[in-house]
Amino acid sequence: MTSDATLHRAGAPDYAVPPGETIREHLDGLGMTQRELAKRLGLSTKHLNQLIQGLVPLSAEIAQRLELVTGMPARLWNRLEADYRSALQRLRQTEELKECVPWLGRMPVRQLIRAGALPREPVDDISRVLQLLAFFGVAHLSTWRELYERPAASFRQTKAFTAEPGAVAAWLRLGELAARDVRCAPFSRRGLQDSLPGLRSLTTQPLEIAVSLARDICARHGVAVVFVEEITGTHASGATKWLTPDKAMLLLSLRYKRDDHLWFTFFHEIGHILLHEKSDVWIEDDVSGADPREEQADRFAADLLIPADHLPRLHELRSLESVKEFAHELGIAPGIVVGRLQHEGIWPHRQGNGLKRKIELTGAL
Repeated sequence: MTSDATLHRAGAPDYAVPPGETIREHLDGLGMTQRELAKRLGLSTKHLNQLIQGLVPLSAEIAQRLELVTGMPARLWNRLEADYRSALQRLRQTEELKECVPWLGRMPVRQLIRAGALPREPVDDISRVLQLLAFFGVAHLSTWRELYERPAASFRQTKAFTAEPGAVAAWLRLGELAARDVRCAPFSRRGLQDSLPGLRSLTTQPLEIAVSLARDICARHGVAVVFVEEITGTHASGATKWLTPDKAMLLLSLRYKRDDHLWFTFFHEIGHILLHEKSDVWIEDDVSGADPREEQADRFAADLLIPADHLPRLHELRSLESVKEFAHELGIAPGIVVGRLQHEGIWPHRQGNGLKRKIELTGAL
């Protein structure tokens, strides 16, 4: 994490001193007029006056001339000029950042602090804006809007409830940062496709083992699987984003903390990776959106877990034991069958939940 001091220097002066002030001091010390100094430097009086006022930059060539005339080393004149220009830029940036302060009210700052993604101090508005820009890895708010607000807002518009774009964007960025640390081979569509039967069979394994193996398998084919707990206001279960042309992020929140939802979301995101463009960002929940590609990813996951030719048998399942036998025959977890029965309206949402395994975000995930 970038140190607080590099994000914003608390107490930095709200003014910039041009090197011309030092030139003015030397004039007094040498007992020269501006006209005489200009002549000794080989400059016009107008140019020297502009230097003194900070209206024109003090070039390296002028710094060398000033060393010869005043005795003050050129490197110090160059440093004064660099400090002045840096201070001007800081003051201009501060004015620009003031316009970004309302953005803070739409961002989950407290949650990001608790997560260790933002420092606790400094707490002034300008520092917080700088910290958020650094967290998202962008130099301007306009860039943030292009990279994060647009997909978050799109997700919000296609859902039946209100998601907060700032929260969605922050959750997505936490996923990106976690995915950076996952070492992956270059993406292989064929390799990922061929690994689907093995990934599907993992649904029957103890969850910690299954998740670890799934992450390893996906990493071998260019997909970084990461888990980031849902930020309040996100309402998202999973997301897919291509970090590079050869590396995709598959982000899961474990929103409902049950294995049926975990595996359906996991394969839904893989559907996006295999079926859709790399330029797209996909953010999912349990509410169907208007985009037909969402329906394609839903169908991909549903058919992979329970193939279409087995669907008629769902109506024959009446007991927990029959669900277990059916799941064993298909080679999937019983909770997945229960989830499908509930989704199809064959079983009420209270029936069979004991077969769904509870999961938590732990260090193992």
